[in-house]
Amino acid sequence: MIERHLFREEHDMFRDSVRKFVEKEIVPYHAQWEKDGIVPRELWLKAGEQGMLCCTVPEEYGGLGLDYLFDVVVFEELWRAGASGPGFLIHTDLVATYIASFGSEEQKKKFLPKMVSGEWIGSLGMTEPHAGSDLKAIKTRAVREGNEFVVNGQKVFISNGQLCDVLVLATKTDSEAGAKGVTLFLVEGDREGFTRGKNLDKLGMKAQDTSELFFDNMRLPPENMLGAEGEGFKIMMTKLSQERLAQAVRSTTVAETVIEQTLDYTIDRKAFGKSIFDQQNTQFKLAQLKAETVSMRVFTDKCIDLFMQGKLDSVDAAMLKMLSTDLHCKVVDECLQLHGGWGYMWEYPIARAYADARITKIAGGSTEIMKLIIARQMAQDAKARA
Repeated sequence: MIERHLFREEHDMFRDSVRKFVEKEIVPYHAQWEKDGIVPRELWLKAGEQGMLCCTVPEEYGGLGLDYLFDVVVFEELWRAGASGPGFLIHTDLVATYIASFGSEEQKKKFLPKMVSGEWIGSLGMTEPHAGSDLKAIKTRAVREGNEFVVNGQKVFISNGQLCDVLVLATKTDSEAGAKGVTLFLVEGDREGFTRGKNLDKLGMKAQDTSELFFDNMRLPPENMLGAEGEGFKIMMTKLSQERLAQAVRSTTVAETVIEQTLDYTIDRKAFGKSIFDQQNTQFKLAQLKAETVSMRVFTDKCIDLFMQGKLDSVDAAMLKMLSTDLHCKVVDECLQLHGGWGYMWEYPIARAYADARITKIAGGSTEIMKLIIARQMAQDAKARA
C-alpha cells in the first residue's frame, strides 16, 4: 500500500496524542451531543489545553507556530472517529486563518490567544437565505454613521453559531459596487444588536450547532474591520482553496474509514452459509471503492503538499473538492448497502456517516460551482492554445 510521506515523526507522535484525546473526551459522549444538538464549551477548553486548536498560529499570539500538517492530523482524527460535532475545522482552518492572515496587530493580539486556548470559539458568517455560493449577492448592510458602522441583516446555516465568541462577518458597505462592495468585520459574540436564532435541525452533523444569526442596528467601530473596506470578497477568495482542501481531507478520511468498517462487518456477518465478504459482489464492490479511495488519497496528499508550498491553485482545489466529495458520498452509500438493514440503524457508524456525508457536496462551494471553475479554466487554456 502507498505510504504517506508528508508526515514526520513529530506528526505521528501528535497524532497518537490526538487519537487518545478523541477516544477519551469525544467518542463516549458524541451520541448525547447529537441529541443535544451542541458540543459543550468545556470540550473546547480541553482541546485548547491539549494543543489541538489553531496549531499554526505563531507563538507571539499564543499558538505553537507549527506547520499545517498538525491541523490536518486533528481534522483526520476527528473524522476517523466519526466525530462530526466539534467545529474545530471552521474555528482553526477558517476563522483563525482569516485573522492571522488579514488582521491588524491589535486584532491578532485580542482574538488569537483566546482562540488557541478554546476560551473563544470562532465562526464564519457568510451564507444568507438568498446568498450561498454567490457571496456577491449578500444583503447584510454595514452603513457608516459618524465613526461607526451600523449593521443590519441576517445569516443562516452558520456552524458554531450558537457558541461563537468571534464571528468573521461578511457585509455590504456599498450595495452598488458588487464584489467590490463587500467588507469583512470581526464581531464579538456579546455585542449589542447581535442575536442568535434557533439551533437548526439538520439531516446530519447533528452534534454541531448550526444557527441563524440576526443583526439589528449592531454598531461596530472601524477597528473591527478585517482588512480594508471593499476588500472582503477578495479576501474570501484567497482562502477558498484552503477551505476546499480541508473538505477533501475530511472526505478522503471518511471514505478510508468507512471501507475499513464495512470490511470488518462483512467478514463477521454471515448470509447463505458464508460471510458476506465471501460473496463475489461484496469483494468486487469493496475492491473498487478501495482502489478509488487510494487514488483519492494520493491526490489529496499531493494538494496538501502544494498548499504548504503556496502552490495550490483554485482549479486544482476545485477538482479535488468535487472528486473527493463525490467519492465520499458514493462510498457511504455503497457501504451502507453492504450493511443491509442494520446500516439504516442510527446506532451503526455507517448510518451516521451516510447522514453526515451529503453536506460535503454543498459546503465550501457546491459541486456545480466546482465544475464551472474547472470549465472556465479549460476554456482559457483552449484560447491560449489557439
